[in-house]
Amino acid sequence: MSPFIVILTIALYFALLFLVSWLAGRRADNAGFFTGNRRSPWYVVAFAMIGASISGVTYVSVPGMVTASSFGYLQMVMGFIVGQLIIAFVLTPLFYRMNLTSIYQYLENRFGVSSYRTGAWFFFLSKMLGAAVRLYLVCLTLQLLVFGPLGVPFIGNVVITMLLIWLYTFRGGVKSLVWTDSLKTLCLVVSVVLCIYYIGKALGLTAGGMVQTVADSDLSRIFFLDDVTEKQYFWKQFLAGIFTTIAMNGLDQDMMQRNLSCRNSRESQLNLMTSIVLQFVVIALFLSLGVLLYLFADSRGITIQHSDELFPLVATGGYLPVVVGVMFVVGLTSSAYSAAGSALTALTTSFTVDILGTRGQDEQQTARRRNRVHIAMAVLMAVVIFLIGILNNTSVIDAVYTLASYTYGPILGMFAFGILTRRRIRDRYAPLVCLIAPVLCFVLQQNSEAWFGGYQFSYEILILNALFTFIGLLLTTRNKRR
Repeated sequence: MSPFIVILTIALYFALLFLVSWLAGRRADNAGFFTGNRRSPWYVVAFAMIGASISGVTYVSVPGMVTASSFGYLQMVMGFIVGQLIIAFVLTPLFYRMNLTSIYQYLENRFGVSSYRTGAWFFFLSKMLGAAVRLYLVCLTLQLLVFGPLGVPFIGNVVITMLLIWLYTFRGGVKSLVWTDSLKTLCLVVSVVLCIYYIGKALGLTAGGMVQTVADSDLSRIFFLDDVTEKQYFWKQFLAGIFTTIAMNGLDQDMMQRNLSCRNSRESQLNLMTSIVLQFVVIALFLSLGVLLYLFADSRGITIQHSDELFPLVATGGYLPVVVGVMFVVGLTSSAYSAAGSALTALTTSFTVDILGTRGQDEQQTARRRNRVHIAMAVLMAVVIFLIGILNNTSVIDAVYTLASYTYGPILGMFAFGILTRRRIRDRYAPLVCLIAPVLCFVLQQNSEAWFGGYQFSYEILILNALFTFIGLLLTTRNKRR
């Protein structure tokens, strides 16, 4: 696939993206940027959330991961469903009742300023690193397809990418994101369905034949209940899925900004329940695509060094009609840039509201501060992506969830303590507790096989991280209860 076709595809997609963003956000004020003015239709948000939850990492890595873990990822996705129900019926009513702009304002109301700032900083670290890791994979793919052949260095690739993301998010914020994410969802679903169709056709399979082929493949195994010490063990994955989705969706300013843009709590709950069912279906499609990709690669003698290379190589390597490569680029572009745009918006919101503060400022002062922060976040994200490109030595999707286990754990622990108990803590100790908990988890993870008879921690380390935070906060409690 030539660089010209890739550039033309991205240019046309961005033309459409900018049009949608401009139409949705042309009259957005600060409330529109931060909360969408609480006027987003729930069914639009639900459709948009499918795309919001599927990043460039999911798009590229999930099809390739079936060779290592089969359909075992669905064990975690089942946990996502339970976690989403907890978000819908526990967290969402709470946040609406408190009328929060940033969800971390809850920590200030419950514990104090130190806890509030701690939660905001951990979110900042989590989202900046997570978004940068996700976007790094897309920049790497675009470097291979476009920028490398044109002689543009990786740093130039990153700068251009972040400039485009900044341009379509700087005005409308959440008000624009709900609609641009809907465009992204449409592109994702169409691209994966068309890719499955053409790969199945190349293999000589009908629709029924593709379903049967995937079902009969050894790569379609879902449940792993044999060995509790293995990372793929069902209950590890299921429980990790529950707490990961609570932390990365329910306690993440990025994801909750969309959910809290609905008109009321009930509509937000409808959005959450609808979107998670649809997300399960879409991820199952990605895994099925992965099985077909490996069968196709075997039939053509295609070899790869890394699982993340499989989908890009087959889609753009001239093995299938050009439309497959075009749809791959559309799907990758829409998933990556939309996810990065929403992360940039959430980082801008949290840093402006939680860390710098907007109290005592009028609309114009807040807007000026917000715009400066938005530029600073874009520059910082570009720097982090470039550094990841230098340091990266692990599977990208594994890196995302590993980072989340360490950085979202303290946030989950603080919110759990606030919601499940009525105790008051010594607020000044909250930052120390939230730093010690991840350190303890790191020590455990590094020594678990030696200490616990070969047991390997997976993403359930997030649960331990939150538990250590919960216990630490309990040790700092005062005698009086709130």
